[in-house]
Amino acid sequence: MKGFSRRAVLRTGVSGAAVAIPASWDPARAQSGDASAPEPRSATQASQPAGDPAGGRQTLVFFNSEEAKFVEAAIDRLIPADDWAGAKEAGVLHYIDRQLAGAYGVGARMYLAGPWVPDAPAQQGYQLRFSPAELYRVGIAEARAALRARFGERELWELAGSDVDGILSDLESGALELPSLPAPVFFETLLANTVEGYFADPVYGGNRDMVSWRMIGFPGAFAQYLELVDQHGYELDRPPLGIAGAAQMAHHHHAEGSKG
Repeated sequence: MKGFSRRAVLRTGVSGAAVAIPASWDPARAQSGDASAPEPRSATQASQPAGDPAGGRQTLVFFNSEEAKFVEAAIDRLIPADDWAGAKEAGVLHYIDRQLAGAYGVGARMYLAGPWVPDAPAQQGYQLRFSPAELYRVGIAEARAALRARFGERELWELAGSDVDGILSDLESGALELPSLPAPVFFETLLANTVEGYFADPVYGGNRDMVSWRMIGFPGAFAQYLELVDQHGYELDRPPLGIAGAAQMAHHHHAEGSKG
């Protein structure tokens, strides 16, 4: 975690951890027995997230307000702002929120039926009984409880940046233990999703204003480049174009063709 930079982000490969969850984990105990574990929200309870830098109209469909503040405080340190906007300003919270509210969140393409083998090799795949949505919900609740034990009643988003860095480092190393799941798995999942959201097409909620693409000089990936395939040495010097922009361009070309 220390010295984490965008250059490191580009090199980061997050591997799956092979671990097992204690059979005694009780979702009701983790939620109702801990004031830091708010009730799950539904899409109809969506609200404006904390710290939306653009003051836009995006809403949350998975996280409740406390969970959103926790995640936003964490991603703000994982990819902090410098000359370029960081994960918080790029709207990565919304990317993660949408993913957890959809197929990824319920583990639609994951095998979750067990058995879960402690210390299994990483190539054996995901070794938790939690779906990604459950992993976030439980991980945030238990991390907040652990924080209260260390900092009193203060929340992650109320701490100084150096303290947040320390918490993230302890989650990464396992020095900060969570009762129901391995802290490093929670950290690795959050880090992976943060990187994904920062570099993904803006249509998925993050990478606001294509900030990461402009930062690395990526023009976007879409079929409109087909006419350039045989033009070797061609210097493409133009702003990046995402899925939404490509669709608008295709619609414009279609409309112009219809006029002819």
